[in-house]
Amino acid sequence: MSHLILLGDSIFDNAAYVAGGPYVVRQVRDRLPPGWTATLRAVDGSVTDRVERQLGRLPADAGYLVVSVGGNDAIGYASILEAGVHSVAEAVDRLATVRERFGEDYETMLGRVLEHGLPIAVCTIYDTRIPPPRWRLVVTALSVFNDCITRSAFARSLPVIDLRLICDRDEDYANPIEPSVRGGEKIAAAIAGLVISPPGERSRSVIIA
Repeated sequence: MSHLILLGDSIFDNAAYVAGGPYVVRQVRDRLPPGWTATLRAVDGSVTDRVERQLGRLPADAGYLVVSVGGNDAIGYASILEAGVHSVAEAVDRLATVRERFGEDYETMLGRVLEHGLPIAVCTIYDTRIPPPRWRLVVTALSVFNDCITRSAFARSLPVIDLRLICDRDEDYANPIEPSVRGGEKIAAAIAGLVISPPGERSRSVIIA
């Protein structure tokens, strides 16, 4: 399992946002032990259904897959936050529709990843740093997407890297929605810690499903 593959979007493919500084895949490589390597297959701007295309370019010796995707799907549904409604029930119903659509897309994507028979971890969507008061609306809406991600992962006993808890400071962001060098370093540390540390040597939350 010494070849780690990063799939998804600009959470991993963040070179364009760090002004020549180290980007996530380089930061991951720096934390891996001798004999390990990491390859970037994530593509900035990707949505959930683009991950299957990334899987078509997996190296033959791929040993561990980490997926971070969903943020761009959420952006695609952002107009719902501005839509007029006549009741709270109507607003919740619209969010429920979004949840169902994204949940289906995420389940399909994860199924394709699992077909490769490799160890997998998935990431949640972090909280972003969009200025208030809109931040409260965005984070609340993102909880709908993150519920789909965590349910899909827990149902399959997959590890979850919770980026909401990892990127928890303003300096972790290069802009409101992309990780900075500091944020990338924290993400890289979490990934490397997950894939190379014995389970008993890392802090973990356990979900019984």
